[in-house]
Order: sequence, then structure tokens, then C-alpha cells
Amino acid sequence: MSRFWSDIVGRLTPYVPGEQPRLDRLVKLNTNEHPYPPSPAVLEAIAGVTGDELRRYPDPESSALKQALAQRHGLEPAQVFLGNGSDEVLAHVFQALLRHEDPLLFPDVTYSFYPVWCELYGIPWRAVPLRADFAIEPLDYDARAGAIILPNPNAPTGRLLSVDAMRRLLQRNPDAVVVIDEAYIDFGGASAVPLLAEFDNLLVVQTLSKSRSLAGLRVGMAMGSAALIEALERVKNSFNSYPLGVLAQRAALAALEDEPYFLEANRRVIASRERLVAALRLQGFEVLPSAANFVMASHPNRRAQELFTGLREQGVIVRYFSAPRIANYLRITVGTDQQCDALLAALAQLLA
Repeated sequence: MSRFWSDIVGRLTPYVPGEQPRLDRLVKLNTNEHPYPPSPAVLEAIAGVTGDELRRYPDPESSALKQALAQRHGLEPAQVFLGNGSDEVLAHVFQALLRHEDPLLFPDVTYSFYPVWCELYGIPWRAVPLRADFAIEPLDYDARAGAIILPNPNAPTGRLLSVDAMRRLLQRNPDAVVVIDEAYIDFGGASAVPLLAEFDNLLVVQTLSKSRSLAGLRVGMAMGSAALIEALERVKNSFNSYPLGVLAQRAALAALEDEPYFLEANRRVIASRERLVAALRLQGFEVLPSAANFVMASHPNRRAQELFTGLREQGVIVRYFSAPRIANYLRITVGTDQQCDALLAALAQLLA
């Protein structure tokens, strides 16, 4: 431990992102990246950026992108917040909206960055156990809460919460901010954004990393009441007043404008997911219902860690978590059909 560290640094347990190996002919199914490239319009937009634009600071408000997102969702620009990927947006959310005397509630099996931000910002928190089938039950969040955050679909389970269930959760917690983290919503779920018209305590966080194939550019957003968004803007402008570069702003606009490409690319992912789930079940796996671009699978006769190691030896990388309740599951990103076939062939050898 360095003698120059601030006191909090030694107490932190940082989030560990998925591995990004640099190996030839690797089947990479571990970080939930989209298997298809972004719209060609995105690359054209990036190529059209001039040197003069790069010389200058970008629009600190990302005004054009904010307006496009507001129009897409039937909101006002003052109801939209932008940042470098949903992780930066969520970091601002934790700091600006989720630190209260009562604990922040989130599922016991969920995005493992949540407790990291709680440690960083000194936020009391409590994990709420998922049901035995890994479903989120709104009734379990009736305890006194400073705030609530839920991914929908949940990660890493992929299980989806209905709009009606989210409405019940909001109705039962009118005095707490409720954050719905929708990183994977475009792969088969219904967004909570329409509920913003009913609840001023709701904040919806989304990203262009997954369903728009822009993980390499880092564009995330939050949508909510103007009062909630103002809190985020105040934190952002005390931290980094120019969060999105001109390339990210221009590319994000182009991605939003090419709706046909977006719908077709995600349709292909959903079709591959259903095909993969059926094939895994034929191999004897239990697969949780998923509305994301990944699945959670467990085999009754083989340890997940053993399968994870065996797959890696064959050049197929998936995600393994040693956390309680999911230590015998593999999280598998839905790749192209060719990548999924390579995974299935490798699993067949390991199970033989």
C-alpha cells in the first residue's frame, strides 16, 4: 500500500471488468459486446469530423444529441443527461441521488459495480435476495430505503421485470429515488421511460454500448424529471464539464438516426439467443430466461469453473463469477451463429 494514498483507497475493492484478451482466432463471448458492427452511418459520421472540430472543445451540453434523445422518447431536453457510457452516468447518479441516511437497496445478484460505488461514495446499502428462480420481486423492496436501483433486464441473470412490476415498485416507494438501469433493454424488454410521466422519483439509465454497438465510444444517458437531471448536471459540472467528445456525439446521433439497422441487428441477436438457449438445453444445461444479449447457464453434472477453464483452453472465452448463488453458472454473451456454434462444439467435447 502506498504511503501517498488517500485513506479510502486501501479500503476499496475495485470492479473487475471482463477480460479483453489479444489472441488470434478467439471466440470472445465474455463482455456482452454486440456481435455486429455499428451502422455504416456511424463510420461515415466519424469520418466527416474535421480537424478544426477536433482542435476545439466539444459542445459541453451535447445539445444536438440531447435534443434527439428527448424527441425520441417524448421528453424535454432538460430531462436528459449524457455521460461517457452508462458507468460514468451511474457514478454521478450514486453521488448525486443515492446517498441518504437509509440504505440503498439492490439485488444480491446484480451488477457488481453497485457496491463499488457505494464504497467509493460512502453510501449505506443492503442487498435484497432474488427469489429462488432469480426473479426480482417488487414486494421485497418494501423495507425502508434511501433509494433503490435495479438493472432491467438484471445482470448477470438476464431476467426481465415487466412494466407493471416496475409501476408497483414505484407506487410502493414514492419517497425514494428508483433507478432502472436499462443497459440491455433493447434485446427483448419494455422500457420504463413511459413511466416518467407518472413518477417524478424515477430515473432511467441507458447506454449505446450494447444495442447500438458503440462500446468503444462510451455514450450513456439518464432520463428523468428535470429536478433529478439538474442534480446530475451539477455533479457533472463539478467533475468534468466536457464529458462527450465530438466523435462520440456525432457517432451517437448517426446511430440513433439509423433505426432500421438498429432493429435488424438486434433482431439477429435475439434469434441467435433463442437458438443458443435451445441448443444448450439439449446439452443438458439449465438456462435462465433471458431478455438480454447474454444467457446464464448451469450444467447439473459439471462444475462451471471446470467448463470455463476447458472452454478457454479451446479458445472460447465466457464469463465465470465465483459469487454465492451463481458460482455454478456461466454467463455467455450471444455472438454470431458461427461463434455460438463454436461454443457449442467446444462444450460438446467437454461434456463427452
